[in-house]
Amino acid sequence: MCQCLVLSCSDFIMADSIMSKAATMEIPINSNGDTGTLPEDDSLEQDLQQVMVSGPNLNETSIVSGGYGGPAGGIIPTSTIKGSSNHNTSTEEFSRGVAVEKLDSVKKWGINTYKCTKQMFSERFGRGSRTVDLELEAQIDVLRETKNKYENILRLATALINHFQSMVETQQALGDTFTDLSQKSPELQDEFGYNAETQKLLCKNGEALLGAINFFVSSVNTLVNKTMEDTLMTIKQYENARLEFDAYRSDLEELSLGPRDAAAMVRIEMAQHEYQIHRDKYERLRSDVTIKLKFLEENKVKVMHKQLLLFHNAISAYFAGNQQQLEQTLIQFNVKLKPPGSDKPSWLEEQ
Repeated sequence: MCQCLVLSCSDFIMADSIMSKAATMEIPINSNGDTGTLPEDDSLEQDLQQVMVSGPNLNETSIVSGGYGGPAGGIIPTSTIKGSSNHNTSTEEFSRGVAVEKLDSVKKWGINTYKCTKQMFSERFGRGSRTVDLELEAQIDVLRETKNKYENILRLATALINHFQSMVETQQALGDTFTDLSQKSPELQDEFGYNAETQKLLCKNGEALLGAINFFVSSVNTLVNKTMEDTLMTIKQYENARLEFDAYRSDLEELSLGPRDAAAMVRIEMAQHEYQIHRDKYERLRSDVTIKLKFLEENKVKVMHKQLLLFHNAISAYFAGNQQQLEQTLIQFNVKLKPPGSDKPSWLEEQ
């Protein structure tokens, strides 16, 4: 049992050594040898965080319940261990296999992180080349710009709803006040009466317009924050795959320019294998992005054609005082109005 514990500790010491080595590997500096004069780049820090987030989760599997300096409860007394030596051997082999698997995962992640970080610095400071698909990147830029503009539409339309909701509530209160005064002021009963009816009609039409604008905002919000966001998530995966592909491509090119002895040929063969894996991943994600951009454009045109027509017809009918056209617009676009008080929770929900 003691041998098993010593083996686990040594394995973790090896993991520490690997991570320390990866953390202290050389990072290119400028021509003056002064790293402190490099310009700050917030986007570079964000990219580095994106690279680091893909690291392995060392908490997925627990190897031992306690360690050096840990609680005594994690130590299993030898007097409680029963069974044959074969059982002890199988336990040791299992612990050894788990430790080796963890170390291998940490090693691969560290190597990949180092290569991607090196490639990122090389690209930012003009010392490395990157794979560029001009047509696809232009489409991605257009999508990001379009999403920003549509988000602005959402902000403005939401503000319009809030302001218009306040006006409708004010009209409702004003109509109720006119109705009350018409009953208590016989000499002005007619005047208060028709003003009360006017405010109530405006309030009814205002609620119809609010229903149309809310439907418009809901549809645009789905387009922006679900459909577009899903495509942008795939684009982010594609950009990460592009960085990895270029990192392993640069690594293969450097090895190909070096010596061609037996050891070097083995490294070149391994680099070629890794290069092919990341090239396939890059090509697959590039194809996925191209397809999603195409379907997104078709969906955007279809959705916005309907919603912009609804928005125009509802606004025009309301401010023209055409109640019949406003109601017809709601029917045409299948806009369902919520009955008064439907937003309030029931007595059972309040309990």
